[in-house]
Amino acid sequence: MSSPVVLITGALTGIGRATALAFAREGARVVVSGRHDDEGQKLAKELRNLGTDAEFVRTDVRHEEEVKDLVDKVIARFGRLDIAVNNAGTVGTPGSAADVTPESYQAIFDTNVLGVLLCMKYEIRAMLRQGKVSIVNISSSYGKVGGPTAAVYVGSKHAVEGITKSAAIELAGTGVRVNIVGPGPTETGMFNRFAQTKENKANFLEAQSYQAHGNARRDCKCHRVHRFWVRSALLFR
Repeated sequence: MSSPVVLITGALTGIGRATALAFAREGARVVVSGRHDDEGQKLAKELRNLGTDAEFVRTDVRHEEEVKDLVDKVIARFGRLDIAVNNAGTVGTPGSAADVTPESYQAIFDTNVLGVLLCMKYEIRAMLRQGKVSIVNISSSYGKVGGPTAAVYVGSKHAVEGITKSAAIELAGTGVRVNIVGPGPTETGMFNRFAQTKENKANFLEAQSYQAHGNARRDCKCHRVHRFWVRSALLFR
């Protein structure tokens, strides 16, 4: 298939946006989702200007009915779904584990964990009819290690890794591949908001450079982290 259909959640900024642009440049048809209409329509137009077929669907992955509607619209528009990138996520506010509240926990886990589960639920149902398709869940280098002042976020990414591994085993032999991409610290607005100060940012980068995957890159930019796995998703689906 020369132009696979790709769905990307949390696509309006940072890694999601860079991923959408990377797939578009590879010739994929792209559906981007997020919670902000103006930014979403602007991104869809930018993707179409690259010569691809692109649509924006407003979606909050915390709500099952919206996720179901998202996948239904992809199928209605293109007739299939070949690659799904579950990228929507949040980092919350850094703080001690001693200060976690049910509200701060829910704010992160509803998006990072429940959102991934809901997306996979409806993506898998659509994809099982096709075979040779791919789901990529965006985790983090924090999906494998711990980090100070980030207990809830770290826990959510560990959960994403466990969910992904379990789904991969469950779907083995069906043609639906399920994988994880775990970027190290990446220069995005979300990361900068989480770090809050230059000192905190430097500390996070330093800690990660010695932990996750042996050598996380300190100068990681969004456009640098996608090319290999985007092409892998296109090639091995």
